[in-house]
Amino acid sequence: MTKSDTLAMPAIDTLSFHPNFTRALEFFQTQELYTVSPMHEIAGPDGLTVYAKDETQRMGLGAFKALGAPYAVAQILAHGWLEKTGETLTPERMTDADVREFAATHTFVCASAGNHGMGVAAGARAMGAKARIYLAETVPAGFAGRLEALGAEVVRSGEVYEDSVAEAIADAERTGDTLLADGTWEGYTEIPKWVMEGYCVIAEELRVAFEASGRWPTHVYLQAGVGGLAAAMAHMIRLNWAEQPELIIAEPEAAACLKASHLAGEPTRGAGPESNMGRLDCKDPSIVAWSVLERCDVSYETLTEEEGQAAADALAAIGVATTPSGAAGYGALCKRPVEQPNGKEIRPLVIISEGPA
Repeated sequence: MTKSDTLAMPAIDTLSFHPNFTRALEFFQTQELYTVSPMHEIAGPDGLTVYAKDETQRMGLGAFKALGAPYAVAQILAHGWLEKTGETLTPERMTDADVREFAATHTFVCASAGNHGMGVAAGARAMGAKARIYLAETVPAGFAGRLEALGAEVVRSGEVYEDSVAEAIADAERTGDTLLADGTWEGYTEIPKWVMEGYCVIAEELRVAFEASGRWPTHVYLQAGVGGLAAAMAHMIRLNWAEQPELIIAEPEAAACLKASHLAGEPTRGAGPESNMGRLDCKDPSIVAWSVLERCDVSYETLTEEEGQAAADALAAIGVATTPSGAAGYGALCKRPVEQPNGKEIRPLVIISEGPA
């Protein structure tokens, strides 16, 4: 994979995103570990009450990415099974011995800054497949141990995330195994759309809760690395939420690739030093995520390293344990508190995207 400061634009149809979020929700509702993640009301700046969607315990993996790669693994195998046998698999059928025997012939390869790799490893194990995860030297050893505990092969490669991405791509080309990335680039867009389709479950859980309460958020803060979560959430909010909030995308200053792409009008690198918001430290945007965000009327906020850490510390002080990455949306809210005209009530929503481990 070759990338320059400005990435080549593909044909527009490859950037479309029309998720079957009902299928994703139905899939997870058959999974033993699935429960709706909680939403808390927590203290915010200037006395605000903040809605906080808590992904820190999601399906035993401790991050929202438990909804992405495991779903994509299941969809890839289901499509392969359909091509082989003509049978459309139901979620219940996926546990049968013949389907698991088929899955055992598949290996999924990816690069990860931590949580995506966990999702790939967990999804592969659940289906009876194998996983090989490439990690840069900057990824903490604890993540490597957690991946190996899920049965994945871990390969250390390169100094930064982009190096490990290049190695994962080369591996898949060399071995014929399935590349399961959460980012998209020219020539590789369709599999990550299934990852994003899984993330749509979070927006649907929230929509149901807000429909029931009648108290919709006025502002939604969405942290972004390559942009998959932010784009999936933004798409769903614009699609079917009864009351439309402002959408603010939070990125590290050191890796603000989506803001840079917005300003340039095309997918563009967000170059910078290594960030302590490690799971958001992605210098190249997902071109599909960028395209989705461009049509969803979003604004951007960037955080310094100190602001990201301060947000995590502030959440810890009120009993919410997370990382600077998990706290980035809250950090953007604290950096630039919102003002609602005419004295209307302000109700911000943030996503606590991962636990502290």
